[in-house]
Amino acid sequence: MEIEFRPKHRIREWRKYRGLTQEQLAERIGIARSYLTKIERGSRRYDQPFLEAAAEALRCSPSNLIDVDPTAPDGLWSILETLTVPERVQAVAVLRALKGVGTGTTG
Repeated sequence: MEIEFRPKHRIREWRKYRGLTQEQLAERIGIARSYLTKIERGSRRYDQPFLEAAAEALRCSPSNLIDVDPTAPDGLWSILETLTVPERVQAVAVLRALKGVGTGTTG
């Protein structure tokens, strides 16, 4: 008996987070809604071109669709998304300082 590996993803969470229906997201990606439904359920594999198209439609990176839960209230993503560009730059500088990146120290 062969066991098929299906990588987990958070496409459904991202779609709902962005306030889109399956029909709307499928249209933006250029696929059938039924195809998207199967991917969200895990009964159909996705490929890199799909992941890239979905990420563009959902305004995130392809890796975010796999490992970031946009609904986590205390998640770093939910905080960063609310910041302006200058605030993000400042936040990254603070995080780098905490880690000692570029300061000659390690944390």
